[in-house]
Amino acid sequence: MYNNKTNTLKRSLLRSELRVRIMKTVVVGLSGGVDSSVTAYLLKEQGYHVIGLFMKNWHDDSVTISDECPWLDDSNDAMLVANKLGIPFQTVDLSEEYKERIVNYMFKEYEMGRTPNPDVLCNREIKFDVFMKIALSLGADYVATGHYCQKETITKDGEEIHQLLAGADANKDQSYFLCQLSQEQLAKTLFPIGHLQKPEVREIALAQDLVTAGKKDSQGLCFIGKVRLPDFLQQQLRPKEGVIVEIPKEVVPQMIGEDVASNAFAKADLPQLAEKPVYSITDGKVVAKHQGAHYFTKGQRKGLAVGGTAEPLFVIETDVKENVIYTGQGKSHPGLYRKGLFVREEEIHWIREDLTLAVDETMEVEARIRYRQPLEKATLYRVEGGMYVIFDNPQTAIAEGQFVAWYDGASCLGSGVIS
Repeated sequence: MYNNKTNTLKRSLLRSELRVRIMKTVVVGLSGGVDSSVTAYLLKEQGYHVIGLFMKNWHDDSVTISDECPWLDDSNDAMLVANKLGIPFQTVDLSEEYKERIVNYMFKEYEMGRTPNPDVLCNREIKFDVFMKIALSLGADYVATGHYCQKETITKDGEEIHQLLAGADANKDQSYFLCQLSQEQLAKTLFPIGHLQKPEVREIALAQDLVTAGKKDSQGLCFIGKVRLPDFLQQQLRPKEGVIVEIPKEVVPQMIGEDVASNAFAKADLPQLAEKPVYSITDGKVVAKHQGAHYFTKGQRKGLAVGGTAEPLFVIETDVKENVIYTGQGKSHPGLYRKGLFVREEEIHWIREDLTLAVDETMEVEARIRYRQPLEKATLYRVEGGMYVIFDNPQTAIAEGQFVAWYDGASCLGSGVIS
């Protein structure tokens, strides 16, 4: 799919600069932001032969907010940084692959009433797969990105094992977004700024007079920008009027073992701990209408346009088949909380393959179900057909389609898609 792109890049880059064989070559994914800019600078200072590549993943500006992170401005900034550093620079168009692997995936997930995480998928499918293969075909020894995470290589039973570690800046740690990487991908990856704090990165960029030194961090979808999600989804998912139902707190089934440690449950308890409540319209009252249940996700507050309640309404469940949104008042509504979740067999991914659990084995870990969420104590229970993740404390807005990542201290051990 990308052979023609690779050949063109090879000819251009080889004409622009002869490779120095004694140096290790690193291809940096220059995004036009400060983090990747400093990544390229640090690698060059360390003696690497650095090549900058900008990934163009999207063409349609009609669904983005044009003055926030447009890809053209980012591409220009990346080129200016490469010129300043004196490194070769090219743009590679991966929009076809991005649409196929990420955008179409998003539409499908939302249509099924699930909540996808395109940033995790973008790393697994684009940056560290398609992009990495292009980089390696250009003769690169490594690919480097501006992620706030770290890599450590240990030896176990005579074999090298690569660990994905949290970034030193706890406020910027991005290990969750890389929770689907493999040993093969980590072996060829460098994270040069993972040991730094964000202000230190900006100081370096300022000292080197890089154009991105004061640039705001990008927001929104990976390499698309800040997106009007309803507009984006309406490209393929048509509006469909339905009702919003408010569910009283007392209707929600009582959670078993709410205050019990996650490692204290018997195997027979696990399905009930991970099971979500099922509601019907008769369980509550219709309070408003909406234009499509597939546009909403669990835990969502904005966009409901329902007033007159003592506390704000939150989405506690969506039924895309019947096109109904179920809501509850307040952040403490019991419909928002569950003790556990389930990951199907085919969706379990271990970064630390040497720690893979066998059926009926358990492991005490810390886990998170979304970016920036503090790690929570949990226990993994491996069963036939998949794995349960049971938390010590009930978690809010566990959403099917999102990723759960589990850790041992700073080391991300693996992850899975919530079923």
